[in-house]
Amino acid sequence: MKKAQIVIGLGFGDEGKGITTDFLASRNPDSIVIRFSGGQQAAHTVMIGNEKHVHSSFASGALRGLPSYFSEHCTIHPEFMLNEREELKEKNGNTELYIHPQAKVTTPFDVLQNRTNARNLEHGTCGKGIGATMKRHESPYKLFAADLVAPRKMLIEKLKGIAYFYGFMDQDQIREELDIFLNAVDQIEWKIIDYSYLESFDNLIFEGSQGILLDMDHGVFPNVTYAHTTSKNAYEICRRLKIEDIEMYYVTRSYSTRHGNGWMSNERELILKNNEEETCVFNEYQKELRYGDLDYDLLNYALLLDGAYISGTRKNLVVTCLDQTEEAFKYGNLNTEFETIYGSYSPYSKDFKQLK
Repeated sequence: MKKAQIVIGLGFGDEGKGITTDFLASRNPDSIVIRFSGGQQAAHTVMIGNEKHVHSSFASGALRGLPSYFSEHCTIHPEFMLNEREELKEKNGNTELYIHPQAKVTTPFDVLQNRTNARNLEHGTCGKGIGATMKRHESPYKLFAADLVAPRKMLIEKLKGIAYFYGFMDQDQIREELDIFLNAVDQIEWKIIDYSYLESFDNLIFEGSQGILLDMDHGVFPNVTYAHTTSKNAYEICRRLKIEDIEMYYVTRSYSTRHGNGWMSNERELILKNNEEETCVFNEYQKELRYGDLDYDLLNYALLLDGAYISGTRKNLVVTCLDQTEEAFKYGNLNTEFETIYGSYSPYSKDFKQLK
């Protein structure tokens, strides 16, 4: 019987979804890892021995040797993908990447829009074009993965239309951006295939992006992501593939974090230790990574929300960063029954410690 394992962040992102995915990959080496939300804005860090990789355009099983699949709910950016592919090659990771034909393509013009639009900057952005791409796809100016293998003249016309959609009129700039973009497209051997490809795997690992509290339907607007960060998309894919054996892995740090602007409860300065490898540091678009005490009411709220999309499955809780604060994790404050609790002593630990 086919099985699915779904990794979901319970907070505002940065919970440790990457190492949780890698942990599942280590136990299920014949699996494929599926991204079902977000895109190249992910910064999912995995360390195997002394080798470290931040997964963005590839799923977090790639360093361990598993193939990746980006669903129709994701965005892809050929330039970012090309750069990460070269990094993975140097680390002997798996650069095998399959993409749904309707995955949304981020163009350089989406990135420019994200980085220069005052409203985007006020609300918060990773500066990688995700929000602009998703918003543009509400207009007629769409660009899908399948378009990357369309006749070149047609692709160029679509790209020019996107530039004009945003009001970019400098022809020299447009040509320069198109040349860089198309060069990246030409260097990638595209494997664009629908969900039928996933039927060849007995175990599917679904890797979430960000966290439930940033979900476009459930977060505190306007500081939300343009994605469903619950298990909604993953469960829909499982239903298409008629997979009923589903196991959930809900992830949280032992304290709260939020990268960038927006409401956050229990925020305060924390003195952390053993976090020298922290990936989510200050950048000019997201700004600071903020900290606070773990809010159990919010964790219960996130679990309640996700339970509306998927039920009747085994549930596991994964707690990361247990060695970074002096305070113990208070599992008893959570309302949901978990079959197993896992904890890691570090967000970059290769081994998980079972707590129950």
